[in-house]
Amino acid sequence: MQLKGQVALVTGAARGIGLAIAKALAGQGATVVLTDIDAQEAQRQAQALGGRAFKLDVAEPQEVREVFAELKEALGRLDILVNNAGLTRDALLVRMRQEDWDLVLNVNLKGAFLCMQEAVKIMTRQRYGRIISISSVVAFMGNAGQANYCASKAGLLGLTKSVAREYASRGITVNAVAPGFIQTAMTEALPEQTRQAMLKSIPLGRFGSAEDVAQAVLFLALPQSGYITGQCIHVNGGMYM
Repeated sequence: MQLKGQVALVTGAARGIGLAIAKALAGQGATVVLTDIDAQEAQRQAQALGGRAFKLDVAEPQEVREVFAELKEALGRLDILVNNAGLTRDALLVRMRQEDWDLVLNVNLKGAFLCMQEAVKIMTRQRYGRIISISSVVAFMGNAGQANYCASKAGLLGLTKSVAREYASRGITVNAVAPGFIQTAMTEALPEQTRQAMLKSIPLGRFGSAEDVAQAVLFLALPQSGYITGQCIHVNGGMYM
């Protein structure tokens, strides 16, 4: 129970990787705060973990300010922020609509920026904090049809390094985790030929799980990881080295 007494907020936590992260943090004793645009599912999962839930669209500055204010009022502190909320709107560059570019950048990158802004206000007073953002292997490799998504996930890396430099002296570490192909409902629905082609690019020969990503996040959230900041841990089975 290495996180007992700590408070952790995870965005996009109602399902998938975000939920796995919330479970991993709760398993080490943290009080978890699950935020998601699906407030009903976030609340259901939070009850099962003994935590709290808030409806949150991370791209809306007023909602972000209100959630962090409510969290501080209710729990008094924030030790861990995990920026996991994200979405895709895929299309080839010449066919990509500007509104889809804006939406992906607003949620995946601006949302993390807004949450970091509020988190560091609390963490600076504590002189302690862990901020972890979920990037992607495609931030390093690129991916056809995902210019907006790749740009947002690459932008998270620059944001991570800059904030790490700004707040290291306040005891706040800022890192990222970059998942590769993770087993999800989307990958399960792919044609078998496509799945096999994807698997051939992974030296370990399997898709990752949400728990694989959650364990990397947990490692960075622990007090023992206090000398790691401005870094990105790759969780991709070796497909990018």
